[in-house]
Amino acid sequence: MSDELFVPGRLCLLGEHSDWAAGYRASHAEIPPGYCLVVGTDQGLRAEAERCDDVFEVGSVLPHGEEIGPVRIEADGGALDAAAREGDFFSYAAGTAAEMVERFGVGGLRVRIRGDLPVRKGLSSSAAVSVLVARAYASAWGLELSLAEQMDIAYAGERRSGSECGRLDQVCAYGRRVTFLRFDAPGPTVETLDPGGRFHLLVVDLRRDKDTRRILADLNACYPEVQGRVARGVREALGVRNAELLARARVAIETGDAPLLGSLMRDAQALFDEKVAPASPELAAPRLHEVLAHPAVEELAHGGKGVGSQGDGCAQLVARGAEERDRLARRLERELGVHCMPLTVE
Repeated sequence: MSDELFVPGRLCLLGEHSDWAAGYRASHAEIPPGYCLVVGTDQGLRAEAERCDDVFEVGSVLPHGEEIGPVRIEADGGALDAAAREGDFFSYAAGTAAEMVERFGVGGLRVRIRGDLPVRKGLSSSAAVSVLVARAYASAWGLELSLAEQMDIAYAGERRSGSECGRLDQVCAYGRRVTFLRFDAPGPTVETLDPGGRFHLLVVDLRRDKDTRRILADLNACYPEVQGRVARGVREALGVRNAELLARARVAIETGDAPLLGSLMRDAQALFDEKVAPASPELAAPRLHEVLAHPAVEELAHGGKGVGSQGDGCAQLVARGAEERDRLARRLERELGVHCMPLTVE
């Protein structure tokens, strides 16, 4: 077996959905570039992998202990692509394996994945799996892949499954660093940032379900030039308004200004609720808004917003300090039955 591999989840602090939206610039130059501010999570996925000549075998142990698989697929581009298109639990892994087989002429892989990263919560578990499979193939077959190559392979693998994801999530390949991303042709530009201070974040698992594929399909239906108030509002929010917010958020990170970051998250959530949420019923997110409106958040945090594609997956809060974060987590868990995960950016 290879050395243990690790890929964290990613927390999109601000800028969700602007990555795939900017992809429409290829045919409609009036659509602005996308911008996102991202940090890797403490939680992630681990795997050990070994080379296998003719079969791609993958199994997973979920955070609560449930085992899924292993499934075995012929290590052939066509067979792996067909498995990816079935849309089952391992479709992203199969799609990424198909990319590796077709691009590099490698054979099979036996990989077992485990970790503490919640799935379907907006923390990019799907992209983490895809990056992990690409990295596992590279380790087992002696390939050298840059971070940009890992991101591209993971993106292409996920798209094989029918997902309309953009190029944001795969930045989990960069690990726990803070990154500022610009999305424009021919691909994303990734800058690593040095925070000017300490940010005490709290990620709140809302313990509800959300349908990310439905969200992406509904929002993509507003592009590239669909008419109507809702469609125009989505494009405004994910375009020029997002760029304005992200320019200020970058300053907040680089100067260590936690109150400003929290305030910008409140502004971003208000903009999202007004302009973007009407495009999909999945974005009503009653549980998210219950958490953001909780008195403890007003008392102990500078602000907060939804995570990832939004919906009732996770919330993120900028606490006023380490002690305040602990108190906030205890109150939310006790009074709302959520699960809280601390994340310190420094």
